[in-house]
Amino acid sequence: MYHPTLFQSFFQGGFACSTEVRGDGRRLDLIHSSGHEMLAGKDYAQLAEQQMVTVRDGLRWHLIEETPGQYDWSSFLPTLHAAQANNVQVIWDLCHYGWPDHLDIWQPSFVEHFARFAGAVAAKVRNEGIRRPCYTPINSISFLAWAGGEMAHIQPMASNKGKVLKQQLVRATLAAMDAIRAVDDTARFVQPEPVVHINAPEDKPELEPAAEELRMAQFEVWDMLSGRLCPELGGGPHYLDIVGISYRPANQWFFRGEVIAVDDIHYRPFAAILEEVHKRYLRPILIAETGAENDMRVPWMRYIFEQTVLAMQTNIAVEGICIYPVADYRSWSGDKHLPFGLLGMQDVNGCRSLFEPLALEIHSQQIRLKGLLEDPLPDQRAMPA
Repeated sequence: MYHPTLFQSFFQGGFACSTEVRGDGRRLDLIHSSGHEMLAGKDYAQLAEQQMVTVRDGLRWHLIEETPGQYDWSSFLPTLHAAQANNVQVIWDLCHYGWPDHLDIWQPSFVEHFARFAGAVAAKVRNEGIRRPCYTPINSISFLAWAGGEMAHIQPMASNKGKVLKQQLVRATLAAMDAIRAVDDTARFVQPEPVVHINAPEDKPELEPAAEELRMAQFEVWDMLSGRLCPELGGGPHYLDIVGISYRPANQWFFRGEVIAVDDIHYRPFAAILEEVHKRYLRPILIAETGAENDMRVPWMRYIFEQTVLAMQTNIAVEGICIYPVADYRSWSGDKHLPFGLLGMQDVNGCRSLFEPLALEIHSQQIRLKGLLEDPLPDQRAMPA
């Protein structure tokens, strides 16, 4: 049984922190619209009560660097101080789909600006007394390259440029890691990417090669970071640290077809996906983003935990499970409340309700995991009479 050691808690919560510009030109700010901006202290305290003392949260780069090269930390420091006050460990997203308006992501200067920003963040965090910090330089590069570089859904609103955008984001990540390590060589990095499984339809076996090619594309970012793919970008093994996995109910589908349901015989067990990722990279894994909406929240969390335990029992290095987002928020369109998390939307009094069924499920899982980790090794158990 693998014993996790990297984070303060195995069960974690992530706060939605997207700041992308949509196709209509509107910039989102989910830290603000979800209420987390004002409720960070209460949010952290509520999670700490549930023994979830590691969280994912984000900086809003577009607010911090409104003027090129000048940093205003007023949107960041209250959240950092709230985490300190509640003894909560934070994995900080530096770029969650958004960047300052004055930057052109296609230019080399974007990489340079992001590296300087990352180094400035590391210096600020160090000066605030945080030891052994953890960062996500750019969240889910694959999704951003698809949504912003292929489909023109979000900035930079491009089409048929996903590969070019992916490579640019990898360059920026590598430069940011160098800048952070120059300031604090104890820093760790979580690099989240979506994991998927794609099957060819049963009646179309000729699509199997295309389905497998698309499935294998899920590894491109990690391969670029580690230098396996496009070595001219500058990647290498030391740039791939903690592999972050994003996984949701819709992450398996038939090629050019429908989503595969969890109870379908074609559905690949999540434990097998964890095993494949671990064997490919031999790095610790954080399930950095998982969860389901509405009534699926509890059964999905139960499935993820049971599959994770199966993987850990074969010594797959899983370091934690992060419910993301852990607090409800309105959709990117802003008109739909998504009942997604453990914590509800803020009420008129600035408080969040606790979704008790999910809280009870997590508590049960915490107890079970504790028992599994405390169980003696097989050769230490008493032999039956």
